Amino acid sequence: MTVPIAGTDLVFPVHRIYCVGRNYAAHAREMGADPTREPPFFFCKPADAIVNVAPGTIGAFPYPSETKNCHYEMELVVAIGKGGRDIAAEQALDHVYGYALGLDMTRRDLQARMKETGKPWDIGKGFDHAAPIGPIHRAADVGHLAKGAIWLELNGTQKQKGDLSDLIWSVAETIAHLSKFFELAPGDLIYTGTPEGVGAVVRGDRMHGGIDGLGEFVVDVI
Repeated sequence: MTVPIAGTDLVFPVHRIYCVGRNYAAHAREMGADPTREPPFFFCKPADAIVNVAPGTIGAFPYPSETKNCHYEMELVVAIGKGGRDIAAEQALDHVYGYALGLDMTRRDLQARMKETGKPWDIGKGFDHAAPIGPIHRAADVGHLAKGAIWLELNGTQKQKGDLSDLIWSVAETIAHLSKFFELAPGDLIYTGTPEGVGAVVRGDRMHGGIDGLGEFVVDVI
């Protein structure tokens, strides 16, 4: 799988997709968790869960099977350009190639059932089409994003609104911690967590999200 690179004819080959759980305090609270700076935790999605949303187009998210409660989660995505293990936070941004808009789609009812029984979240998070993404904007072009609005509207009604400065674990800290457990590689994507206001979608819904400095995208549920 590849993701287009904004302003170029190039593409970014995807290696792995890592996701950070509960990385905004208000979202942690709405999910019933304590938003303290306990070590971040991670889960993965398969690389072929990517759904590319090109600028000026409307992306399509097929409603997944075996769920009656599929949720949107608007997120900043970090694209890794230089790999490494045990990366120091002070050098972590040197490993970032760029940033993108992303949606971490979640079969919330299945995730909740797995949590209750102490089983892995895979069927709740790692299903087909679960990772819509916009084009990657090179850090050389947009800089490193540490603040700025992140938001999502559902059918024209605002549901999520936060700021990147509200991340419990910054991009640099997230990369540093993740690299203790995995050797990061060029092509890795990190979905960095979502603000409060997550909720369910149904077929026919339209998700419209954006992040300051990265533009906007639109994804329809089909």
